[in-house]
Amino acid sequence: MGKFTKEMVDDLADKLLIGLTEEENKMVLDEFEIIDKTIDMINEIDGIKNIEPMTHALDDFEFVLREDIAKESISVEDALRNAGATEGREIEVPKVVD
Repeated sequence: MGKFTKEMVDDLADKLLIGLTEEENKMVLDEFEIIDKTIDMINEIDGIKNIEPMTHALDDFEFVLREDIAKESISVEDALRNAGATEGREIEVPKVVD
């Protein structure tokens, strides 16, 4: 084996709160080994250290932002009129996190 060990995978699995069987641990180690060999192959490419990292998948990508124009919006009272349950100037929503 290379840089990765069963103990390292088990430790990472514990930190991620996932349990791995022996078979799953071996599968992860095999995948890490493939990834490690692929990275080694990439590092052997002539001049790879001189290549600037890509910042976006599209070379001609650019943000086109619209002008920020303030517009009048509806009143709080009109917005609350369409809401189901309200409390004062706030809309009540169901709790989604315990």
